[in-house]
Amino acid sequence: MSQTPLRVLCVGAGHMGRSHALAYHKLPGFRIVGLVTRSPESRAKLNAELGGGYPEYADFHAALRATKPDAVSISSYPDTHAEYAVAALDAGCHVFVEKPLAVTVAEAEQIVAKAKAVKRKVVIGYILRHHPAWTQFIRTVQTLGKPLVMRMNLNQQSFGDMWKTHKSLMQTCSPIVDCGVHYVDIMCLMTGSRPVRVSGLGARLSDELPAGMVNYGHLQVTFADGSVGWYEAGWGPMMSEEAFFVKDVIGPKGCVSIVAGKAAQAGNSADVDSHSAAQALKVHHAALGADGRFLRPDEIVPTEADPGHDGLCEREQVYFEKAIREDLDLAGHMDDAVNSMRIVAAADRSFREGRTIDL
Repeated sequence: MSQTPLRVLCVGAGHMGRSHALAYHKLPGFRIVGLVTRSPESRAKLNAELGGGYPEYADFHAALRATKPDAVSISSYPDTHAEYAVAALDAGCHVFVEKPLAVTVAEAEQIVAKAKAVKRKVVIGYILRHHPAWTQFIRTVQTLGKPLVMRMNLNQQSFGDMWKTHKSLMQTCSPIVDCGVHYVDIMCLMTGSRPVRVSGLGARLSDELPAGMVNYGHLQVTFADGSVGWYEAGWGPMMSEEAFFVKDVIGPKGCVSIVAGKAAQAGNSADVDSHSAAQALKVHHAALGADGRFLRPDEIVPTEADPGHDGLCEREQVYFEKAIREDLDLAGHMDDAVNSMRIVAAADRSFREGRTIDL
């Protein structure tokens, strides 16, 4: 017997909000009960893409009262996440919330504490955790020995509507915070170790930003097992298209790199599908023979699958439904999200205070 669909209220109609709404529209386990955005044009455009007919709302709290959903999907700007998530949890809803979980560690902790108190599920949009190629990347890295040296970046040469979106995000959140949570989360999964200190730097490359905001950032994190990692993120029309996609990890036994997807290779850093793309893994073995030469040649290992951005969002929502229906324990998942927030917040603080932050 089929199960009653979960009634979901969708908040936000940007890149992530659209992809999640498409997933809910497609999956039989969900039924959309409303679309919420501040922009009537955005709501109408998304509704039309979904075939029309879904109720539209400009105000989140009014929509929450009117629709009484089972679940709320939050893909609005990060400065709304804590307010909306806590309200949804108080209303008895399960919550899917895009990364970053919030704009401050305190707000992230508030969401997690509320979820645990009311015994509702909160899934955070760490899309790379649902990517088969990235899961394969993590598994392969874990064969390299310890310590690990992790080198990652994702810079975006944004312009037009994407630069407008980035400037809106940077009203409250820098690139190193917004994007960095993804990659420090991956670093934590790779090492299985506790981060102990963080250093950060930043640069303001545009006069179009709010006072004190930077659109370029770089963090360095050290782990208890001796592993180290860096992550770099920059947004704007001034960013370089060269080496904007680096995903490279070194260990005593060799190294593993993601061979970038076609969009990245073509130099299109603003293409959202290029951000998680992985065409293959390049594996290098460090072992030398008696003659000082490498014992094994480098390998190009095909990745298991590349579902694309919309496909990954659908996988996230399949997991969200599973977590609700099977009562999965998400305490570790939520705590990991707070941990990655703590790392990127420390990097931002390090840059502003000019010192390394001990965690």
